[in-house]
Parts: sequence; C-alpha cells; structure tokens
Amino acid sequence: MIPVTLLSSELVVPNGAVSAPATGTMLPVMEQFYTIQGEGYNTGRAAYFIRLGGCDVGCVWCDVKESWDADAHPRQSIAQLVDAVLAYPGRDVVITGGEPLMHDCGPLTAALQAAGCRTWLETSGAHPLSGTWDWICLSPKKFKAPLPDVLAAAHELKVVVFNSHDFTWAEEHAAQVPAATRLYLQPEWSRAARMTPELVEYVKQHPRWQVSLQTHKYLDIP
Repeated sequence: MIPVTLLSSELVVPNGAVSAPATGTMLPVMEQFYTIQGEGYNTGRAAYFIRLGGCDVGCVWCDVKESWDADAHPRQSIAQLVDAVLAYPGRDVVITGGEPLMHDCGPLTAALQAAGCRTWLETSGAHPLSGTWDWICLSPKKFKAPLPDVLAAAHELKVVVFNSHDFTWAEEHAAQVPAATRLYLQPEWSRAARMTPELVEYVKQHPRWQVSLQTHKYLDIP
C-alpha cells in the first residue's frame, strides 16, 4: 500500500478557532493501548491505539464522548508516543479519536513511520487531511459531512447503520470514493439486534459491500 501524504498548515481547535500554523509536536491524548483491531478491513490484527482528544462532530451514539474536549486530556510529545508504541511488538498504529484530523498529524505519522511503524487513520473526514497514512478508514457522520479530499483518499469506507435509511446514505458516500475503496456496513452497537438481519440481507443483495462487526465488543477486548 502506497501511503497517502497530506500536510496541513493550521490546527483547528474544538471551539472552532484556528491557531497559527501548528507543529503538531504536542498532542492531547485521551488514552493509548495495545490491543486487537476489532472492526473493518484490519479486523483481528494487533495494533497500538492512540486516541486523540478533541471532536466537533458530536455523534449522539458516540461511545467515547469523553474524548470530545481536547483540553480535558494531557498533551504528550511525539517522542513519548513513539516510545510507548515501540514497547510492544506490533508495528501497526491506529490514530483515532475524537476526531484526529482536528490536529496536525504530520509530525506524529512521520516519526512513527521513521521508527518502522505503519500508520492507520480512523476519521469522520470532517477536517482536512494531514499526515502520511498507510491506511485511511473513513467513517462519515450525518452531523458533519466528509470533505472531498478525505473521500478521495479513503482506502476503506465504513458506514455505521442505525436505521434503514442509512443504506441509501451509505450508497451516496460510496459513489464519492475511489472504485478501489473497500466498502463496509457496520450495525450500530445498541441497535445491532434489530439492524444486523437487515444489514446481512442488504449485503447479500449488494455484494460489493461487506459486513463489519465490532468484534472487540463481542470478545470483550479493550
């Protein structure tokens, strides 16, 4: 996989203000841990997760609402984050949030890749791309539309299905990503019992899509 490289010159902060050009050398980190990727294309792979604080998308069913306030989380240096990753044998690193693209991810991804790591992004696509990525998982939200540059760069489109109307919404986004983008439909966790049968039938009728499940929740993996 050829990494996607885009660099931003500004840092968008949660209150909507824009700072002077940011170096991205200190980032708000809600949590970080070594685990198994539970969903999407890379399901089942060992990965180190770095969850950055800050999000202005505001999904009502978000299960990490405590990540929304960037100022509520301590900032760490790039060196600290890389050292933490290298303490474990896996070299796949997921940068998630919150919404990680509210920050300049360029310095972090450059340092991780220089250390021999692969960088995976999980994003709503609502902010401009920054950083160098081996895999971009775009999970768009209805509350704030993904930007064209993120749609064009997505390796994976993962749409969370809450109700039947979401299949049409998923198709609208599938029409905007490259033909090679992998397409996933994933039942929203609290609605899984109701929506999974309908989702399975939809994929059977539209086989370019695949089913994604939050396997880490079924297996009780952090």
